[in-house]
Amino acid sequence: MMLLRRAASAAALLVTVLPLSVASPAHASHAADGEAACRPPASVPLDAEQSRLADPRTTTLVERAGFGDFVRRFPAALCTTRSRAEAERLLDSWGQALWQASVRRAQSQRPGGDLAPGDDRPLYWARLGMTAALARWQPEFPADKPTLRARFEDASRGLTDNAFRTAPGVRRIFISGFDPFGLDAEIRRANPSGSAALQLNGRRITLADGTPAEIRAVVLPVRYADFDAGMVERAFAPHLAAGPASADIITTVSQGYPGIFTLEDWAGRARSADPYPDNARALSGGTREHPVTAPGLGPGPEFIRTTLPADAVTAAVQTPYPVLLNSDVTEIPAGATAPVDRTDGPTPGSRAVAGGGGGYLSNEVAYRSNRLRAELAPHLPGGHLHTPVLTGLPADPQLLTGPEFERNESAITAEVRAVLEHAAVRR
Repeated sequence: MMLLRRAASAAALLVTVLPLSVASPAHASHAADGEAACRPPASVPLDAEQSRLADPRTTTLVERAGFGDFVRRFPAALCTTRSRAEAERLLDSWGQALWQASVRRAQSQRPGGDLAPGDDRPLYWARLGMTAALARWQPEFPADKPTLRARFEDASRGLTDNAFRTAPGVRRIFISGFDPFGLDAEIRRANPSGSAALQLNGRRITLADGTPAEIRAVVLPVRYADFDAGMVERAFAPHLAAGPASADIITTVSQGYPGIFTLEDWAGRARSADPYPDNARALSGGTREHPVTAPGLGPGPEFIRTTLPADAVTAAVQTPYPVLLNSDVTEIPAGATAPVDRTDGPTPGSRAVAGGGGGYLSNEVAYRSNRLRAELAPHLPGGHLHTPVLTGLPADPQLLTGPEFERNESAITAEVRAVLEHAAVRR
């Protein structure tokens, strides 16, 4: 498993719109009133992630999902705002509209486009197109663009207006997925964890013991800076505090190894994935030999162990992909200076280098969410699930999807659901 983890991590990281059935956000209807409060768009450099929009295939993915109007109409909508408060409301409403349209499309509730409904890539590229428009926007009032972008990111990722529907006896499951990554090597990549989040968000399911349950989900960015700014904690804290928004179980989900699901037994506190970059081409500053702790991370142990019912899940869910418990870690033992790989968990007093999910953001989302869970709701089960690598893209780089790719995406989501149906049973 340890060698598999290293090989998979290297491969993954190196090779690493207005809906027809949804009313436009209110601001859009005022865009043509002749009173647009905008100077000409600025010629500003886009960030590393937005710069990939220059590849026309990214626009094609948005158009083939029926999301093109989000990107086209957003700049005019921005120009209707007259104040920071109006801009904040606009960013919230358009972000929520994009998220809701993406969820409905993933669940075949919204017509439009010829891509498979569960494809997570249109949400990703539409969001980037809209943040690029925000970067170019030149309002005639002072605007804090980083703060506005953060509001839009949260809303378009499911962090706002995405509460459980309270009902007696319904178990509440909260999960997170991730954006596509490794796009410099293959810009057509999707992320099955993001697809699963979209397909399962808001779903009522029946658990293995017959209990009804509701799933709520978010899709997180593959960017260190957003983790540093507390996005994971913003996503999970409302569902770990007592009240109607609280969950009964949490799990983070990300893409992992070829051909298998793994429940990660341990999450480590460190970043150690360099030289592999994030989607913004940023490095963490941490390597296997010199791991680092993320800025702003609250106090906690070097390793946190899953409290998901791994035995029950692995005994019950094994098709079409095996589900395994992964107890691998990399540590610097107490009194030592060099990293050591272990297959049976950490030793007392050691320093974390990598958890079962490595030293990248998959491991960190597990650590951050479960550190917070241990602080706010230690009785809740929580952990991390790695999906298989999503394969099946056609060999022709101009073909954006294909039958094998779509079958694999659907099969992974179905098995994520099966894992949750067993993991969320009350014990």
